[in-house]
Amino acid sequence: MSLTAHRFSVAPMMDWTDRHCRAFHRVLTKRALLYTEMVTTGAVLHGPRERLLGYSPCEHPVALQLGGSDPADLAASAQIGADLGYDEINLNVGCPSDRVQSGRFGACLMLEPDVVAEGMAAMISAVAVPVTLKCRIGVDDQDPEQSLFTLVDACAAAGVKTVIVHARKAWLSGLSPKENRDVPPLDYPLVYRLKAERPDLTIVINGGVASLAEAEEHLSHVDGVMLGRAAYHEPGILGQVDRRIFDQGEDVDGFAAVEAYLPYVETQLANGVHMAAMTRHMLGLFHGMRGARAWRRIMTVEGVSPGAGIEVIQRALDAVRPDTVEAA
Repeated sequence: MSLTAHRFSVAPMMDWTDRHCRAFHRVLTKRALLYTEMVTTGAVLHGPRERLLGYSPCEHPVALQLGGSDPADLAASAQIGADLGYDEINLNVGCPSDRVQSGRFGACLMLEPDVVAEGMAAMISAVAVPVTLKCRIGVDDQDPEQSLFTLVDACAAAGVKTVIVHARKAWLSGLSPKENRDVPPLDYPLVYRLKAERPDLTIVINGGVASLAEAEEHLSHVDGVMLGRAAYHEPGILGQVDRRIFDQGEDVDGFAAVEAYLPYVETQLANGVHMAAMTRHMLGLFHGMRGARAWRRIMTVEGVSPGAGIEVIQRALDAVRPDTVEAA
């Protein structure tokens, strides 16, 4: 994995960034680092491994995000991920859901920096690929200036070199996971200061970044930017990432992306995957363009039909082409 891989990444998002989503995002950008949904160590060690961890070679560079706190389980799970060929192993110390808290992983671990550092050290010792951390700036009544630096310093002492910071607190009680993505205020300057005061670390900023223009602004302060919902709901912006963020290649428009994705879709259909499992990640591709509504309608209505094939995508594509577009 290149030294600039973290310059731009697509965030791990539960129920969204599955293997089909990642394969779709990959036809839009060759350089962005992609992440799996968070997978708990228990699931990695005891669950259906191919369903949970399977991916396609086209997804590289791709990172596996883990959730857990037991050092032995984290090390074993990291080793499995590395053996499967993942380019990076990431530990989630930022997810605020109730299920995560009850399992002693995710954002609640911000309260236990030594536990996090021990787990990171165990994973670093177990694998040769990079091991990274994704965290919040703090939880509940913690002072972010203290909690963030304490956690990062403990993990850096354990050998961590890259930290992805969602620049919001997480409130473990009183806010839902959805509210935790929007309600706590963003503190980008604190993340900028973390980079300024810990220059040897690779610091990636996450949270509330809505456009590539915003990403470019952040890159004047930190090493990398991670986009989440903006990249998922408007995936067309990923077609500009290689040129604008990495200064390589040409833009990929939505039509070219669909054509490039079709062979993957055909292969997955032949393997018994339902069309809707793939089309659901493509709905926002033509956001803001005439014909976008027709594209979404055809993909949504016809994509769920039994036996739906790539002809659904072709019909939807015809509906949005400039020479055949219907009014949006």
